Amino acid sequence: MTSALIDVKILYDKDKCLKKEDVDNLLEWASKQQHLPKINELQAILFLHSCYYRQEFTKTTVDTFFTFKTLCPDMFTNRDASSNSMQIIMGLSFVTVLSKKTPEGYSIIFIKFVNSNSDNFNLLDQLRYVNMVCMLHLYQEGPSNGYLILVDLKEMTFGHVLKLRPLLAKHFFYYLQEAMPVRLKGIHFFNPVPFMDKILALIKPFLKKEILDALHVHETFNDLTKFAPQECLPVDYGGSEETIAHLHEKIRNRLTENIAVFDWEETLTVNESKRMKESKINDFFGIDGSFKKLEID
Repeated sequence: MTSALIDVKILYDKDKCLKKEDVDNLLEWASKQQHLPKINELQAILFLHSCYYRQEFTKTTVDTFFTFKTLCPDMFTNRDASSNSMQIIMGLSFVTVLSKKTPEGYSIIFIKFVNSNSDNFNLLDQLRYVNMVCMLHLYQEGPSNGYLILVDLKEMTFGHVLKLRPLLAKHFFYYLQEAMPVRLKGIHFFNPVPFMDKILALIKPFLKKEILDALHVHETFNDLTKFAPQECLPVDYGGSEETIAHLHEKIRNRLTENIAVFDWEETLTVNESKRMKESKINDFFGIDGSFKKLEID
């Protein structure tokens, strides 16, 4: 499994802010937390980077990440890309991290509905799919300066909206903002649908102010390209990336070929009985505080 992950030496070489001492300190701290699973050097780097190398924020993020995985296992299990449920959801939508970055060094998480038939749409499977793509990218490519989420809604129907689950959406956006080791820089919807207000009404209550301010609905393609240059997008949108069809096939194969990575990750959960201090599980999804993933100018 380890051969499928990026060599950490590459990350030290390209990131002048990444210090081996900081990574070692985090690993030492984690090893003393009896309730936490053993994390490796790559994971320590990802968490440190996502929190701008701030040790205390990073420790909180590590604990939150593994606690969330333990409390919400449905999103982090049954991740065999060859399974029937995963094959269905991958036939209905396309999720990838595009290879070309924005001028700011941001990676683009690109999501698109490719089938307007909502009969077999399942939000849990969709969120599992998104997380699999993003985490595999982190493990194999390392962190980016930031991440933009682009969602093409062209093929979305009201039938999809009827299958959205508020509680599941709440949990996912908590995970995305508080636990996932990424610097989230913005969420962009384009090709908006007539019922866009219903979608926004579902997700806005679960977003912190910093992300609400970075949430955009683009009425025109030109407006979108102010944030995500056209050249970064698939050729279907006039960009220089590969076609969506080709990228779709590549990500499906990549997820299938790396099942060992997901199997390994599924073993990393919290043992709550060994937590050294009182757990705050009862208000786990209601933690207040500044959003750790946005750098303060």
